[in-house]
Order: sequence, then structure tokens, then C-alpha cells
Amino acid sequence: MERRHGTRGTWGYAACLVLAGTPVMAVAQQAADGGAIAAKGTAGGAAACVACHGVNGEGNPAAGFPRLAGLPPAYLVVQLGSFATGKRQNPVMSPIAKQLSVAEQKAVAAYYGAMAGPPAIRNQDDNPKHTDTGAWLAVRGRWEDNLPACLQCHGPGGTGVGPAFPALAGQSSAYIVAQLHAFKDGTRPGGPLNLMKAVAAKLSGADIDAVSNHFGGAVAPAGGPAREAK
Repeated sequence: MERRHGTRGTWGYAACLVLAGTPVMAVAQQAADGGAIAAKGTAGGAAACVACHGVNGEGNPAAGFPRLAGLPPAYLVVQLGSFATGKRQNPVMSPIAKQLSVAEQKAVAAYYGAMAGPPAIRNQDDNPKHTDTGAWLAVRGRWEDNLPACLQCHGPGGTGVGPAFPALAGQSSAYIVAQLHAFKDGTRPGGPLNLMKAVAAKLSGADIDAVSNHFGGAVAPAGGPAREAK
């Protein structure tokens, strides 16, 4: 099956590294090394990424494995490092990350970061009904509880902003639910200024389900057309 890479994502990532003093050829080699790890695993025993995250990095919604395609390399490096050190806990990813060297973590991150990002939520309603809890929290937040809107940090259409705020569009509702609970119970670090721990603490179980279904139900799997946000 052909791996599809986003031209804009690839060259945008390469341009940033060139400005930082990293040669383009080194970027290409790093991504190629990451592709080999993703497809075959490592001699050190780390499993192939594609087994859980799909051939195109699209994830496996039914099993709760997230989309990796198009996530910022810097974000992925931080997450792999957190799994390896135990700051972020997961029975599948923790042992795999521990079997990756720092160079291998960076290579895998470069590989997935060069892929096309997720499609934005189409026809996002900027004026959702208050009774639509998921859409309301995504677009408006709940300021009486000092709870900002998801899109204020995660960007228009939920496509992410920089390395600190990853895309929510393209992730399954099951994965988003699991991560919000992980922020809440401390099994995942809260990110910059511990923001996500504070946000998750203000969400009820019903809130978490609603906002996760809003983002997780708004886009189709990789290769399919986006569905309208509900």
C-alpha cells in the first residue's frame, strides 16, 4: 500500500529544520530511518508502528490507537520521551518507547511529521446550540467555570497549533476520551502550564463523552471524505 505524504507538510518541516541549521539531506535521511522503524521495528525489540497505527499513520479507531500522520515532530518526540521515562503511562506504548533510542524516537517523529495532517472539521458551526454540549465546549467553552473553548488552543477545525497543541480532528472519540481521563487522573502530563490537567478536571464524564464525540465523529478515516460536525 502506498504511503501518502503531504507535500506542504514535508517541505514545511524541512524548511524549519534548514532555518535551524539542519541540512535537508539529513532531514530526509532521518525520516527514511523513521519509516524503516515504523514498518519493521528495531533490532532492539521495538515493535513496528504500523501494527497499531496503520500503514499510513491513520491510527486504528476501533482499538483506540491514535492517528500519528501529520502530528508535529517536536510533539511526538516529547510524547515518546514521556512514555520512555514513565511520565506518560500506557501498557502498550511505554515498553515500546523504552526500547527506542533518542535518535530512533526523533527518526520516527520526523517520519510521521512529514505526512499530511488531518482534514479540518467541515462546516464547523460557530454558533452551536447550547444543548449540543460537545460543539458548545469545542467552540465556546464554559467560561463560568473558566473553561476555554477547545479551538482556542487546538486551532480552527481542530487541526492543531504548533508542537504544544496537537490536532483533535482525525483522532477517534475513543482515543480522545482516554486522553482526557488520563489528564484527569495524572497518567499523562498536563502539557504547557499543566493546562490540560486543569481543563480535564473541570469536565464531567458526560462532558468528556460529548466533546470527544464532537471531534471524533467529525472526520472520516484517512482517505475518506470529512463528515460534517454534529
